Amino acid sequence: MEQDPILSPSPYDLLFQALSLIPIRHYLIALFLLCTIFFYNFLEFHFLGDAILRYFRCRVNLIYNPDSPLYHGVVSRCRILHGRYVATPWLASPHIQTCFLNFHGLPPVFSYKRQLFLASDGGTIALDWLTNSDVLDGDLHNQSEITKEDTTPIAVIIPGLTSDSSSAYLKHLAYNTAKTGWNVVISNHRGLGGVSVTSDRFYNAGWTEDIRVVLGYLQQKYPRAPLFAIGTSIGANVLVKYLGEEGEKTPLRGAVAICSPWDLLIGDRFICRTLKQKLYDKALTIGLQGYAQLHEPQFLRLANWEGIKKSRSIRDFDNHATCLVGKFETVDTYYRKSSSTQYVGNVAVPLLCISALDDPLCTKEAIPWDECRANKNIVLATTNHGGHLAFFEGLTGSSLWWVRATNEFLGALSCSRYMHIQKIEDKRSSGSRKQEPSINQGPYLNIAEDGLVAAVKYEKDTNKTTSKQRGPKPKEDVTKRSFKELCRQTKRSVWWLAYIGVVTSFPLLGMLLNYISRKKQRPTTTSKS
Repeated sequence: MEQDPILSPSPYDLLFQALSLIPIRHYLIALFLLCTIFFYNFLEFHFLGDAILRYFRCRVNLIYNPDSPLYHGVVSRCRILHGRYVATPWLASPHIQTCFLNFHGLPPVFSYKRQLFLASDGGTIALDWLTNSDVLDGDLHNQSEITKEDTTPIAVIIPGLTSDSSSAYLKHLAYNTAKTGWNVVISNHRGLGGVSVTSDRFYNAGWTEDIRVVLGYLQQKYPRAPLFAIGTSIGANVLVKYLGEEGEKTPLRGAVAICSPWDLLIGDRFICRTLKQKLYDKALTIGLQGYAQLHEPQFLRLANWEGIKKSRSIRDFDNHATCLVGKFETVDTYYRKSSSTQYVGNVAVPLLCISALDDPLCTKEAIPWDECRANKNIVLATTNHGGHLAFFEGLTGSSLWWVRATNEFLGALSCSRYMHIQKIEDKRSSGSRKQEPSINQGPYLNIAEDGLVAAVKYEKDTNKTTSKQRGPKPKEDVTKRSFKELCRQTKRSVWWLAYIGVVTSFPLLGMLLNYISRKKQRPTTTSKS
């Protein structure tokens, strides 16, 4: 007997009946596994890869010039840089590491000694000190003074964006650096660290004047103490840019740049690329808006306050605040001029750069690989993992790998002969250093565009730089200047001019007299014949 097709159950009914027989706990386990796989990939966890491929994936990659004396004399002796970085298992994600560092970070407990430094433009910079004697003595609340004759090295730290000396990663760095026998000072950005803005100048990603004046002050106050600098995040970009601007004139003996953004234009494109990066962009924008609210009177007067409050990204904030205060035409112009990549080739100081390839804020696409390899003074160390300024290590995550690597590098550098020695230009000797030969000591023939010739004696022009900045002078100014300089010359210069005129015209005069004499002789010869 055939079964009625209307009464037979459909395949879907049979499927639902079979699924209903599966216990609910099995569905929960499957859901948990799917969520785990999703978040493992979304948050970029890597503890399984670290456990299986630790030997291959966790090694530190060093980029340097084959002829680099810095590598062969200093970095080759650094065990940490030639080892491996293995992240804390429960923090084995660049996003988890970065967030944990900002929300907690397990920083050591101590207090700084604050010094307020007043810049020439009226701005106030908070310098927070932690000396090695404070850490070694165990009394972290009773800091001792540094004498002028102290030869203990000083590490100057430049914080990142909206960070100050109270940030967890800076406390890790300051405490461990002081513990190795150094004196540490954190140069807080203007308006941060609980200090008001006392001028119309705010800090930005390319503002190097503050670190320049602070280093000059420290060099003058502690002339026997070697100076080193450590820049983090935006502070690393400022440090590298400063080193490129100063070249051999900087008083720094060595430097370290941690998680530098390098190229701000590339970083701006990167941070708007995916949902995860947009979340960081929004978080940093909120921090910048909080900074602006602390100094609302100044921003109301110098920037677009309504635009600042409505900013949804770092680019929006820079458009309504940074560009207006810093006098930049556009945001892209600000990013191009402030990027440190273009200054890498001019760095003349031993510099160690550390970056994580999974940095969620500073992309590896902006790292100037070839420029770092071409400069013998730079060694670039990259790790596959680490996040942004995190690099937690150990089971408890109580230490930061990059802090240990920095201290080892600076310790090896300070004991070597590869420290940078500042090139000092003596103003008195600079004029006598370049002794011009007698042929260059004048007088000169100054020829204007209209053909005017004037004898000008060689003189040192003290306003040479000013005149260059003013640009080329018009034709009328050149003529007037030639007359004035001719009138200012001594009688000797005038006689020189007359002598040159006679000497140069004498052959022409001889040729003319010879031609006239021959012309007179021709009629006489013809009449005789």
